[in-house]
Amino acid sequence: MNKLIYAADDEENIRNLLKTYLEQAGFDVCVFPDGDSLFRAFQHKSCDFVVLDIMMPGTDGLEICKQIRAISTVPIIILTAKESEVDYVMGLTLGGDDYIIKPFRPSILVMRIKALMRRMEMEHADTEETVTFGDISYSGNEHAVLCGGKNMGLTITEVALLRYMMKNFNRAIPRDELLKEIWGISAEVETRVTDETIRRIRKKMKIAGSTASINAVWGYGYRLEQPS
Repeated sequence: MNKLIYAADDEENIRNLLKTYLEQAGFDVCVFPDGDSLFRAFQHKSCDFVVLDIMMPGTDGLEICKQIRAISTVPIIILTAKESEVDYVMGLTLGGDDYIIKPFRPSILVMRIKALMRRMEMEHADTEETVTFGDISYSGNEHAVLCGGKNMGLTITEVALLRYMMKNFNRAIPRDELLKEIWGISAEVETRVTDETIRRIRKKMKIAGSTASINAVWGYGYRLEQPS
């Protein structure tokens, strides 16, 4: 059975483009002219993936992202104009898993969607896996990272990134490696998604009271550390 994607954009040509390329890639696709109609459809029948433009009539894409995230962990990609840096930062802050800057190549969007879906499948494949670092632990059974036995409320992408860092705690991990392993994209693709996702995880670790920390290695990447 094909995966179902909901996509919202107020530009008809972009909706047609999304529908054509995603259906060619083997997905079932429903497109919407605004976020409100997408959210109503989602409440009636959930989907496997959401693509959301930010600037649309009615409720903007950022608020729709927030509303969806309140009830679902479905992967969400945000579409944003090139000049709107604040938009994609907000999109990731509110629970988006990735973002694409307009104008974009449809093939890049398809690649990013497939990468996120592969990660979802991997997250659910091994329910026996557990990984521990300091006071945080990954539970394959719950598909979550816990601190002191409590779910930290990480998104699918945040879980994947932190779990990878927990498995590689003994070394600094380059940004390029994180892009490839977590998002399935090369360093040639312009994106700050790694830095923004790390920032979100740090905030949630602090709220959870974890003693572990993710520290930047200047000009290189990040290292997960535990105070001695």
